[in-house]
Amino acid sequence: MKLVKYLLLVLVSIQVNSQSDAEVLEKIYKASLTYGKSYEWLDYLSNQIGSRLSGSLGAEKAVEWGKAELDSLGLDKVWLQPVMVPKWIRGAKEYAFIETKSGRTTTVNICALGGSVATPALGIKANIVEVHDFEELADLGEDNIKGKIVFYNRPMQPDIINTFEAYGGCVNQRYKGAIEASKYGAVGVIVRSMNLRLDDLPHTGSMTYENLSVSKRIPSAAISTNDAEMLSSMLALDKNIKFYFKQSCKQLADVQSYNVIGEIRGSEFPNEYIIVGGHLDSWDLGDGSHDDGAGIVQSMEVLRLMKELNINPKRSIRVVMFMNEENGLRGATKYAEVAKSKNENHVFALESDAGGFTPRGFSFECSDAVYNKVLAWKPLFEPYLIHHFVKGGSGADVGPLKSDTTVLAGLRPDTQRYFDHHHASNDTFDAINKRELELGAASMTSLIYLFDKYGTSSISNQEQIKN
Repeated sequence: MKLVKYLLLVLVSIQVNSQSDAEVLEKIYKASLTYGKSYEWLDYLSNQIGSRLSGSLGAEKAVEWGKAELDSLGLDKVWLQPVMVPKWIRGAKEYAFIETKSGRTTTVNICALGGSVATPALGIKANIVEVHDFEELADLGEDNIKGKIVFYNRPMQPDIINTFEAYGGCVNQRYKGAIEASKYGAVGVIVRSMNLRLDDLPHTGSMTYENLSVSKRIPSAAISTNDAEMLSSMLALDKNIKFYFKQSCKQLADVQSYNVIGEIRGSEFPNEYIIVGGHLDSWDLGDGSHDDGAGIVQSMEVLRLMKELNINPKRSIRVVMFMNEENGLRGATKYAEVAKSKNENHVFALESDAGGFTPRGFSFECSDAVYNKVLAWKPLFEPYLIHHFVKGGSGADVGPLKSDTTVLAGLRPDTQRYFDHHHASNDTFDAINKRELELGAASMTSLIYLFDKYGTSSISNQEQIKN
């Protein structure tokens, strides 16, 4: 069976470099969907290693695994790039309940936000006040907030089709909610989970205290959407109900970790770099299959497919597994710093960090001139229903590479289910669809192939593309 697969792959790879772009893309998609490794890789990363919070044993194991797998691909170079990362631990499972005036309690589902301080050992119980934004918080002022727990209850806006836009419209209450509430004497913060679905799963995520002194830092936790609805309804009936929560999280000293990098050296322009990547770390509640195990294995698959199909790139192609996107972006910052110090010329950077769902297209951060040229490739992707090419954001990890000459891009899968799993305990391998994952890997490989072949300054018009 292995011999048959090998012979078929040899047939697929014959004369790839002399064929039309449409023919090459067809072979890329066929290889990914028929003999892809992304699903197998993700199975191991998710089920054998599991969650990979920065500084954890899982993250350390993921680094070792990533390097070993890249070494097995026969790349020209594989290495680890050291980076210091934060080490935050959740501790014992959080506990919370709502208490009515009569003393009746109702348990609710919460989880500490990443970076939060712990509650006192016996927890916190106080009256709770509901707000929807920082303006409403300011209007209430210290007289109505001091000594209370602030409950941020602004949902993701359901009528926004782009769910990342809806997420962006409410995530500030999670990230800066504790800072704002502490200004008015609040003793804690509870934030509605960033989730369009009504369920019982609290969603974690990063928060910040910025330069707030340790003595003024207040604990911050997320509450599930179902429990947020119930808490809001109970407050509407009785403003004097109390909320209790207990969490044991802790911030420890920074520890050393690594970005994992592999490279195929370019045959004509080896000092021009194209990178593809995602983040190797994840939150600790699930196993990080969608966020961002999917992006990691899709990026690895780009280089594997190029090797399998004998696509010899003109430019140097790197896969970068960034560490610490979730709570610090230290890996991306370090990679960009090193690239700048070495005066490396990064011409294109593609990121996958929006889940392993059905790919719909790409977003690009580039000049209008380059974008208009890239649109000439759109017909090549339309047979695979990858036709959503837009100007917009790329990704957090490639962001530090932004310059006047570097084109940044992000894979854009269907977003409608992504936030059902984002930063929650159900971000697990069973939520991954093999075919959708492999389509994303093929789409990324195809875009990398085209950018390598035509560069960014030499893309001119449709006549250049071999359809």
